Amino acid sequence: MLNEVVKKLLGEQLWYVATFSDEPNAVPVGFKMVSDEGDLIIGDVFMDTTAKNIEKTGKASVSVCDPATSEAYQVKGSARYFTEGPVVDMLKKIAAEKFNGAMTAKGAVVIKPEKVIVATPGPDNNKVL
Repeated sequence: MLNEVVKKLLGEQLWYVATFSDEPNAVPVGFKMVSDEGDLIIGDVFMDTTAKNIEKTGKASVSVCDPATSEAYQVKGSARYFTEGPVVDMLKKIAAEKFNGAMTAKGAVVIKPEKVIVATPGPDNNKVL
């Protein structure tokens, strides 16, 4: 679902994660990765509304942009929130190293991409990949 260009941008830039329930919610996340299978994985260190919205709706959207080039994509998909399991264990280990034990991962959001939309200004804007 994610081509190499989209994966590269997701690996290099901050993500903006949007969810909804009673009201829309969008947050920047930096503790994130793309799995080998192409799932978007986000470590929960401070999430509250985002995690609750995902538990209620099972949906999320990630926007990513390179401010220097304006290249941008939106990835929409089904989402699940986990508080245990191998993904959470991996994120706890990464958080311990990254934050020198000052913070830990409480859980993980895993988004399975269902649609990738070009958000770059120009003729391909809104094109579904």
